[in-house]
Amino acid sequence: MDHDVEEIDSEIQLPDKDARNWAMICHLAGLAVFVFPFGGNVLGPLIVWAIKKDDHQFIDDQGKEALNFQLTMTICLIISAVLIIVLVGFFFLSILCIYMVFMIIIASIKANDGINYRYPLTIRFFQ
Repeated sequence: MDHDVEEIDSEIQLPDKDARNWAMICHLAGLAVFVFPFGGNVLGPLIVWAIKKDDHQFIDDQGKEALNFQLTMTICLIISAVLIIVLVGFFFLSILCIYMVFMIIIASIKANDGINYRYPLTIRFFQ
């Protein structure tokens, strides 16, 4: 039985280190929102993905995933900003910022491990 597990593990091909690093950078580029508040979270992953997407399928996949997440977060942040009018938006903005950083860190770690990570609660704009 152990022999079967070893055969299955040996058949799994992880992306090379360079592809994993660029996929991780695609996710981490979403933190650009803290440097460029209006659109940095989308532009960061978009630039990295556009430059490196043809180098490896893993980078293309994770770049799309990072963009999907950042576009979803941008929509949620805009809705929260509008809800500031009724004071609930302050709470939602705080929670969203914490959630976004937490999820970016998790996705970056998974991408660096060679795992095709999927963010939960994300609209899939790019397939």
